[in-house]
Amino acid sequence: MDGAHDTTGVSAREQVEALRERMGEAIIGQREVIERLLIGLLANGNLLVEGLPGLAKTRAIKSLARNLECEFSRIQFTPDLLPADVTGTEVYYQGEKGGEFRFEPGPIFANIVLADEINRAPAKVQAALLEAMEERQVTVAGKTHAMTPLFMVMATQNPIEQEGTYPLPEAQMDRFLMHVSITYPPVEDEVEVIRLVRAEETAASAEAAEGTAKEPRQPIPQEAVFAARREIGAIHVADEMQRYMADLVNATRIPAEFGDDLPRWIEIGASPRASLALDRCGRAHAWLAGRDYVDPEDVRAVAPDVLRHRLKLSYEAQGEGVTPDRVVAEIIRQVALP
Repeated sequence: MDGAHDTTGVSAREQVEALRERMGEAIIGQREVIERLLIGLLANGNLLVEGLPGLAKTRAIKSLARNLECEFSRIQFTPDLLPADVTGTEVYYQGEKGGEFRFEPGPIFANIVLADEINRAPAKVQAALLEAMEERQVTVAGKTHAMTPLFMVMATQNPIEQEGTYPLPEAQMDRFLMHVSITYPPVEDEVEVIRLVRAEETAASAEAAEGTAKEPRQPIPQEAVFAARREIGAIHVADEMQRYMADLVNATRIPAEFGDDLPRWIEIGASPRASLALDRCGRAHAWLAGRDYVDPEDVRAVAPDVLRHRLKLSYEAQGEGVTPDRVVAEIIRQVALP
């Protein structure tokens, strides 16, 4: 695949790789998280990013937005947030020829929307995101307003064991293409984080003292994303691979056929959206790896992120400390390869 070219003659693949490298400069030790953010962008889906405070969730998303030609907005979710604070509202204007209502768009009208700590807001506000995420439009006062062609919601979430959080409704969870989990970095990477942040602070102090600002690099154009999506749409998925994806998802619905543990652990299996997400993410993963076909490793690589938020575990599983990732790993182990 040679890749679509923009006016500078640089291929979509080279531009996406440049985006990955720039994000890697700002985010140490989270290579898999960076890859998942890029897969979400290339697969045209919304992401839920979960991890304890301080694990660079917001920094990773801001790094993507800063290096891409896009309009970025951040919504800090709080218990007193209203739906109109997200979607916008009709405002009455009095003019010379009389009054009229005009739509004032809310922060949801951007290319990349960071919904920070989404589970700190009540269900009404979370529901206000649903139409925008799924239909790529918002309806206010009976009028529909479309989102831009490049539109992506990246929501961060603290684990719900933390005080003052509201679990997301299952219908909304299913709308997220992937649920990315961020864990503590290895000690070696944490040392690099200390050095990186110290260097950034030193550079910022020097710029402030000299009254100069570092010239920002040219962002990666949006057309690179659209060109990459066109290439990903042409990636070959064999019939056997499509069956393998469907088998993985179906195993969550008929766990009794896969040993004694899975039926005890799974209360409700994944919806057909999971199969579609495996296909989209598997193709994006293959494209990032430089292949024009999907193999089982692509599907296995993205399966935990696609399935971990779509399974409802039983009380028995929760009591035993069984995680969704352990359930997905068991499903991958049990379901036969094509």
